[in-house]
Amino acid sequence: MSKKEKNYDELYQTRKEKITQFIHTPQYQPLKIKEFAMFFHVSTEDRHILEQILGELVAEGKLIRNKRGKFVTPKALNLVTGVFTGHAKGFGFVTVEGEEKDIFIPASGVNGALHKDTVMCRITRPAAGEKRAEAEVIKIIERGPQCIVGRYEESQNFGFVVPDESKYARDIFIPKKFSKGAVTGHKVLVEIIDWAEEKRNPEGKIVQILGHINDPGVDILSIIYQFDLPTEFPDEVMREVEQIPAEVADKDKRGRMDLRHVPMVTIDGEDAKDLDDAISIEKLENGRFRLGVHIADVTHYVKEKAPLDKEALERGTSIYLVDRVIPMLPHKLSNGLCSLNAGVDRLALSCIMEVDQNGHVQSHEIAETVIKIDERMSYTQVKKILMDHDEELIARYKDFVPMFETMEELAAILRDKRMKRGAVDFDFEETKVILDKEGHPIDIKPYDRNVATRIIEEFMLLANETIAEDYFWQEKPFVYRTHEDPDPEKIEALGEFLTNFGYTVKGHTKTHPKDMQKILEEIEGKPEENIISRLLLRSMKQARYSGECTGHFGLAAKYYCHFTSPIRRYPDLQIHRIIKYNLHGKMHGEKEKKMFDHVTEVAKQSSMRERRAEEAERETIKLKKVEYMESHIGEIFDGVVTGTTSWGIYVELPNTVEGLVHVSEMDDDYYIYDEPGHRWIGEHTKKIYRLGDTVKVELLSTNRLTRTMDFRFVDDEGEDEEE
Repeated sequence: MSKKEKNYDELYQTRKEKITQFIHTPQYQPLKIKEFAMFFHVSTEDRHILEQILGELVAEGKLIRNKRGKFVTPKALNLVTGVFTGHAKGFGFVTVEGEEKDIFIPASGVNGALHKDTVMCRITRPAAGEKRAEAEVIKIIERGPQCIVGRYEESQNFGFVVPDESKYARDIFIPKKFSKGAVTGHKVLVEIIDWAEEKRNPEGKIVQILGHINDPGVDILSIIYQFDLPTEFPDEVMREVEQIPAEVADKDKRGRMDLRHVPMVTIDGEDAKDLDDAISIEKLENGRFRLGVHIADVTHYVKEKAPLDKEALERGTSIYLVDRVIPMLPHKLSNGLCSLNAGVDRLALSCIMEVDQNGHVQSHEIAETVIKIDERMSYTQVKKILMDHDEELIARYKDFVPMFETMEELAAILRDKRMKRGAVDFDFEETKVILDKEGHPIDIKPYDRNVATRIIEEFMLLANETIAEDYFWQEKPFVYRTHEDPDPEKIEALGEFLTNFGYTVKGHTKTHPKDMQKILEEIEGKPEENIISRLLLRSMKQARYSGECTGHFGLAAKYYCHFTSPIRRYPDLQIHRIIKYNLHGKMHGEKEKKMFDHVTEVAKQSSMRERRAEEAERETIKLKKVEYMESHIGEIFDGVVTGTTSWGIYVELPNTVEGLVHVSEMDDDYYIYDEPGHRWIGEHTKKIYRLGDTVKVELLSTNRLTRTMDFRFVDDEGEDEEE
């Protein structure tokens, strides 16, 4: 793009933003094109630009042109625009940006919309209390994914594809000439060629056969395509990476604080390859701690707006699937030059803090540094040294044992301080699925949270808070990690449920993290601990990235950001870039002004990509759990009731596998669902199944396609409860 074209593009976008802001003000009244031109002083020669902008806003659903030629906002006509989320039963929901609650779309009001379409809806029933608003789709503004992953089913003269994503309510019709030779059981990528509104099925053509559903690796590959995850880096990105040296150049070390003489280590999981944080620590004569958190200086190699930077922003995050990692940055950087490997010089951005005996940061310095890691430690090794007092490891790392002991001392102080201010610590067991060489699951076990993982957790939290507070008070553009207060309605509903267990939650209108923490303390070690913890978590909002510092509820922190993982998270990389501009005196004037706009874009994109990664990671784990349990059909397990719905009861096993006892399998009585009480009650036996109950279940069936499992209840002797 030439400089002239770039300037035109920037001017065009600026004008479009001004008009968009104007139409969303309360003062806006419907205007014709000539009235817009007069209001914005648009010259005759620029009239075509105004027409183009207004046309785009109409296409995007932000304006509607009425019969009199006036541009009206959808809101003025009781219309809203949002993204449609489908359901297998035909109905759906529309999520409107900036709105707390989504809108229910009954099956009769879907009108041809498919999952992930952007649609315009007419409100037919406004929201009332806890009830969502209801609407009907009147216009499909933009179709969702052009390509969909699914299972091909062959017929004599045609075929059809059953989408993997259950939120697509209809199968996709495939004419024989567009089948590409697929046979029943093939996983395929199908392109929609006719969206077929009304009641007909969409029509498509197969563009790629991923393999048969039973072929090794096809299951995970299907999820990669389902979530449109990136599989390769573009050629221009790889060409840029080829120009980056394999080792740190001497010229790049100049002008940096030299910390190569300071003892420091990395502590990570055994299989980690992208090591982006290192720790140094010493106890000072005044009893304070000097803690150094040293983070890989990724922005030294990933230049702003270069192809590598644009691709990293597009990806947003590294994605950790059960059998592979899809990195945000190419391996030459993520596992090589940027990874803080032991024994080699590395460039870092360091946050060096002096922390008192109460865990308060008394002073800190942020600097560009050159470092050299002495030892690459694992969580297991450090845990064995500190907790198990492993003599062999203590002898091997004798020079570093005092450092680990000092780390343990400071981490305990920091954790105690966090707990006192009310931080909410959910100690759920995360699942690790162990695969064999062919990708088949051979074991499911929880991740080990121990003293070593908590040391790193506390130190990273402290660095993130320290830097967020620093930049908040400097009033510089920044990307914060925010976690808003829970919705009062959800807290009220939670409070009603907790009374059944004899607990109370304070602050129905304004909840403090300490209220949550108090309940977690009260339930610790009790049978209902796991389920109440889950309900507390569900009542809270999702954390997200933002250009505004609104605090982090879960951490009970006023200031928080993500600074410590720039190899695998774009917000961290963006923060590094801001810090370095600031250190070099460049964060002012036009640069600062543009950065304020840019961090908003980065926050929104990164939050979206984080959600996608979480969903994809969750689906691959669910898939492998189902595959693992296939060999256990007919076996009986102890479990806990983790969910109650109108169609049955969800039960979780000790290995974190969850399945459904469908209401049709509860045949020893006629059961009535008590929704407010989260329980099922037998009409004659008065037997009650409620959240948190321990039960015995038999595994009836598994389904890889839907990634679900079915149980039935059995009595203590292992017999069917009806018998």
